[in-house]
Amino acid sequence: MPASLSDPQAALTDAVRRRFGSGTTVDNVVQATLGGSNRTLLFDLVEGSARRRLVSREETFSGETNPFLSPAQQFRIMAHVHEAGVPVPEPIFEYDGEDALGPGFVTAFVAGETLPRRLLEREDRTAILRQLAEALVRLHALPAGQDDPAHPLAFLNSIPESGDPVAAMRLRIDSLDEPHPALELGLRWLETHRPPERPRSIVHGDFRNGNFMVGEQGLAALLDWECTHLGSGVEDLGWLCTRSWRFGQEARHAGGFGTREDVIAAYAAAGGPRLDADEIRWWERYGLVRWAMYNILQAHGFERGRRSPAYAVCGRNTALMEYDLLMTLKGSYD
Repeated sequence: MPASLSDPQAALTDAVRRRFGSGTTVDNVVQATLGGSNRTLLFDLVEGSARRRLVSREETFSGETNPFLSPAQQFRIMAHVHEAGVPVPEPIFEYDGEDALGPGFVTAFVAGETLPRRLLEREDRTAILRQLAEALVRLHALPAGQDDPAHPLAFLNSIPESGDPVAAMRLRIDSLDEPHPALELGLRWLETHRPPERPRSIVHGDFRNGNFMVGEQGLAALLDWECTHLGSGVEDLGWLCTRSWRFGQEARHAGGFGTREDVIAAYAAAGGPRLDADEIRWWERYGLVRWAMYNILQAHGFERGRRSPAYAVCGRNTALMEYDLLMTLKGSYD
């Protein structure tokens, strides 16, 4: 059994000693999550009397059906946006072939809460939404490097979603090789109701309630950069507002934190363009198609014996996304 599974402390100790010297040790190792594509371990890096809390993130699922960026690409993105002042955990080092863990990387630990329902119980939801809009405006304003092969994120140009998002989604769904009429209807609607084109920006790609670390002072870090690509920055706002991420707060479209009008106003106040609600709605519907596609992929992983039974539930989730999509296209849902 790999050291990352049987003895994570030993594996982490070897990894940090290669970077920080033989006098360093690892203590207080805790497995925080075993997510859809990653395992997260929290640990203390001890150097003499100094102790620093760090986070190890390892990829646990890969293959030709995996639509996510590699850990190495995620690390490069985080390093780039961290240097530009976007709130992300500080990148520390990547794992390499000599480490018993990985592929993956280590970042600084950021204290806070990520559970959506707990965040929605906070009284400072309006302030959090404003901070989220500010972080997005800063991210979307960064040079995207689409015409510069020397740009540190030039690899994003080769990602299908960095081109035509609808065409890329159709290719993803066609590759599933199973009928989904509701998704085909959704794709057709998206093709015939396209929003205005915007300059390409760096898009987080999974900007939703659950991927934000919120501390005592509000937003502390944006997490989970495996879906990053180039495109319209409005996609991030639409994904935040997609019905799946409201967690029962139907009157607060923007991740349960506020209405569409609230997030539009916050984005404009932070220096972004004043957006139209219908443009965000287009990306919400795109988000429902996309989320259904991801759920199908997760179910396929279970069927092929590469995922735990928990991922079988994703097959049922697909039907829920299709239902939401149809009701949204019908106009029954806002």
